[in-house]
Parts: sequence; C-alpha cells; structure tokens
Amino acid sequence: MSWTDSGAPTGPHEINLVARIAARNDDDAARRLYRKYRMELFRFGVHVLNDHGLAEEMVQETFIKFCQRAGSYDAARGPVRAWLFTMARSAAIDIARRPSSRPLLPVEDFQLPPQYDTVDEALTVLTVDQALDKLPSIYGDVMRLVRDDLTQSEIAERLGIPVGTVKSRTAKAADTLRAELASLRGGEDAF
Repeated sequence: MSWTDSGAPTGPHEINLVARIAARNDDDAARRLYRKYRMELFRFGVHVLNDHGLAEEMVQETFIKFCQRAGSYDAARGPVRAWLFTMARSAAIDIARRPSSRPLLPVEDFQLPPQYDTVDEALTVLTVDQALDKLPSIYGDVMRLVRDDLTQSEIAERLGIPVGTVKSRTAKAADTLRAELASLRGGEDAF
C-alpha cells in the first residue's frame, strides 16, 4: 500500500519510519518524513497564520511534537498525514495565541504622552487638565479636542453635533475654564 496526498491510508514504509523514530529517535527517518510533509504543512501554516515566519515556526513545532510522540502513533486511527495536520493545527493555535506572534503596531499608531521642556510647562498642562475635568462633559469634550488642534468642523464631526453647537460650547467652556483656572491658581489671572 502506498501513500498519496488524496488521503489514502499510510503505507508500511511510513509506518516503519514512524516506528524507527519512536524506537531509536532515528534522524534519517525523521528527515524523510520532514521532507515529504514540510511544504504541505508550511502552506497550511501560511494559510492559517498569514505569516511565513510563523508558518515555519509551526512546521518546526509540529515535527518536534511528532518525533516526541511517535511511539503513540496508531495506524488504525488514521494516516500519518492526518496525525501531522492535527498536531500542526494545535501548534498554529498555540502560536497565534502568543503575544509575540501578534503584529507590531507602527510607532505612529501609539498615543505617546507629550514631553514637556520645563516643570512649569508640565504643571500648566496638569492644571489645565484638572480644570477641564471640572467642566461638564459637553464642554470638557469640546475643549479637549480644541486643545488637540482639531478644527471646529472636525470637532463637530467627531462629536456628531452641528458646527454652531461647537462654537457656542467652545465660548461657554472658555469662560468657565478661565474662571476655574483662576481658582486653581489661587485667584491669579489664568491667561
């Protein structure tokens, strides 16, 4: 009986190779099976993991498990190919779950905290943030977006409100913010 990729039962030659791996960790037998199945497993890994490097890692982990568990192979339960793909599926799931397997985000996608040149500048920002936190959210949300240099049109789109509402909330918030900053600074003029 011979092996074909159509799913025919495992032939005596493959069963003999698996037995040699199980009995004496036969490197030659392992290499033969590796050469036979590596590309098919690699294509499966690329399809499942969407990454060539991770697919290579999956193939390696699959054959390591295969060699470690060769003694438990039972030809009556199915062909070697099916057993390999079961291990490959498990390895792919493990690899996909690892934090190191997740794609890195480009640096520009991160919101890094601003860096300040002086302590006074940092304290001013903290004071403004504290004052914004005391505003009602409809005003604080608008003022935070103003601080982030969004235009009134962009703020209106982001908050889903008309531009006129953005303008009136900005004016009201600016007056309230001036008063709040003055009280936080101990009565000094905020601006």
